Amino acid sequence: MQLTEQYRPKTWDDVAGQDKAIRKLAVLRNRRLAGRAYWISGQSGTGKTTIARLIADEIADEFAIDEIDAIDCTPKRIGEIERSCRCRTFGKGGRAVIVNEAHGLTKGAIRQLLVTLERIPSHVVWLFTTTSDNQEQLFEDCLDAHPLLSRCVELALSRRGLAEPFAERARMIAQREGLDGKPLAAYVKLMQQCRNNLRAAIQAI
Repeated sequence: MQLTEQYRPKTWDDVAGQDKAIRKLAVLRNRRLAGRAYWISGQSGTGKTTIARLIADEIADEFAIDEIDAIDCTPKRIGEIERSCRCRTFGKGGRAVIVNEAHGLTKGAIRQLLVTLERIPSHVVWLFTTTSDNQEQLFEDCLDAHPLLSRCVELALSRRGLAEPFAERARMIAQREGLDGKPLAAYVKLMQQCRNNLRAAIQAI
């Protein structure tokens, strides 16, 4: 298993550098996370997929979580997923759908999602992840995308102030793997070189 997956945060307390998004989610967690759609945007390696999976894990058991890429998110597939999510499961009872690289959604898929997201059951959650730059391109090119965003809770991940918390996380991983020996400043420099992409920094380690 790669270090990026081995050390992917398993709890909210393990998420580094995204305090604002975590605080927003804490408010929703006190009410309910399910019955909604979330649009999670940010730079590469800043925690989009991690946060999506943590939300999904609170609502659904592993077997009740679908994770697909936008390229596979056809209108037909969306309809199939929606029908399969109508019934609650045993265990946690919820269902979660994670759509990665959401900037790759086609106009047909977006039109289908506009209907699907209007009738999300109370035990279901849809989660879309995308990089910030590609998100902007999607909204410039596709008129149908703006109503989609209005149906989602937006979680825009931080771009700034990430170097030090990410460096601390990277150093902790290096220490646990017996790869340490450098001061924190060296990890801060690494994060700057990697443009605050924690995944890239861990791969470099």
